[in-house]
Amino acid sequence: GYALAGRGKALPDYIKRIGVHTFQNLSTTPELDRIFTDAVRVELQSRGKFVVVSDATGVDAVLSGSIRSVRADPTAFTDAQQASKYSITVTASAEFKETKDNKVTWTTSSLRVVDEYDVAGGATGNDLAALFTQDRNAIDRLAKAFARTLVTQILENF
Repeated sequence: GYALAGRGKALPDYIKRIGVHTFQNLSTTPELDRIFTDAVRVELQSRGKFVVVSDATGVDAVLSGSIRSVRADPTAFTDAQQASKYSITVTASAEFKETKDNKVTWTTSSLRVVDEYDVAGGATGNDLAALFTQDRNAIDRLAKAFARTLVTQILENF
């Protein structure tokens, strides 16, 4: 049959409670571990089929991962040749493991999420922390896109 994209459920029916560990932040951009982990937890819970907790006690599966890098590339420029828009690329690795038999159900070492952001005056792509500080919605939007991509891939078992 047919289903809406991102609404599939390739996971076994007995997986009801999922532990989502705080992602490790290997990038130079502070706070991404907390912001991205929170977004993943919210996205999993929004699917309505799972109880999501922060530890591995009494869970059916565990999701863990790391944010490997964050890169900003200019994509548009002003007349003065200053960047006015950046493409932000987040690369991460993640693993979803069933606790019943310690079986890895899904894993990736190169999950990539890309989004574009307009630059507020004075921010540069070399200073992602300043860019995200000036536009708090930018980091939240990036975290939501990351979470949606990650959870969809796990549930669709790509």
